[in-house]
Amino acid sequence: MTVRTYPVDRADPSPRHARAPERLRRILLWHVHGSWTTAFVHSGHLCVLPLDRDRGPDGRGRARTWDWPANAVEVSVDELHHTEVDLVVLQRPHELDLAERLLGRRPGHDLPAVYVEHDTPRGDVPRTRHPLADRPDIPIVHVTHFNDLFWDCGRAPTYVVEHGVPDPGHLYTGEIERVGVVLNEPLRRWRFTGTDLLSGPIGTVPSDLFGMAVEGVPERLGKDGPRLRVYEDLPQDAMHVELARRRAYLHPLRWTSLGLSLIEAMMLGLPVAALGATEAYEAVPPEAGVVSTDPRVLARALRGFLEDPDHAARTGAAAREAALRRYGLSRFLDDWERLLEEVAR
Repeated sequence: MTVRTYPVDRADPSPRHARAPERLRRILLWHVHGSWTTAFVHSGHLCVLPLDRDRGPDGRGRARTWDWPANAVEVSVDELHHTEVDLVVLQRPHELDLAERLLGRRPGHDLPAVYVEHDTPRGDVPRTRHPLADRPDIPIVHVTHFNDLFWDCGRAPTYVVEHGVPDPGHLYTGEIERVGVVLNEPLRRWRFTGTDLLSGPIGTVPSDLFGMAVEGVPERLGKDGPRLRVYEDLPQDAMHVELARRRAYLHPLRWTSLGLSLIEAMMLGLPVAALGATEAYEAVPPEAGVVSTDPRVLARALRGFLEDPDHAARTGAAAREAALRRYGLSRFLDDWERLLEEVAR
């Protein structure tokens, strides 16, 4: 197994528009993870996004809630067979067969391909075998070092390209003496997202929960529920503004590669308290907040931010600097450009 890791210490502001690569490529990829795809399409390459009539999981086309550049183009699934493609970015196991059926070419054999692994392994961790393990023709690109460590990829070549996030700006005011949390589908994903941790010690801290399908969480939490307010599926820009008005940010997720909402909160300038699971210790340096596996420690840190606005603002400024340095969009695009060049060769 070959592991290639790119440096993560370059600070660079995020571009507003797609860059102009030296060599333009036509890249087929599916709109699976909106935030990750938003970053990737800023590469400037012609990103071919399959579109079907229902805009279902295999044909969503362009995002409707993000402002994507013009180089992200929709192509009907019926027309893909006649569309020139230089490389395929796979993100789900079934896309191997799907790409071959739609293109009439086999990824990894008839044209270059990479597989982006967004998720932590499931099942018998840490012995979980990756679906593309032992395929030397398709490199696996992990979005965190934690993923690369825990997935068993066999003989498949692996890379680590950490997340890149467009800079939402330093919007922090901290004027509302409450804690912000962002979770999607927190009822269905319950222990994965650490929704249960919003009760107990952390439940004593007044908090506001943003995200998709958050209605019903206060009722499920029982006696700690009344302290929690929920804001259902705000547009991203509006959520950033509202989140930045909260005094601090809580990241309670137990089992995820690295929630991009944590990086966004840091870029907004919020101080953070993060559950010490998966990649959190790498993402949050000591000056940016507190990372712990003890909910009591997180609750104390959050109360400290609520009680001391100056301390919260200083910590949030350090969090923003750390997030821009490690997860800036330009760093992400530079890493991907080198990887694409290597794979295309």
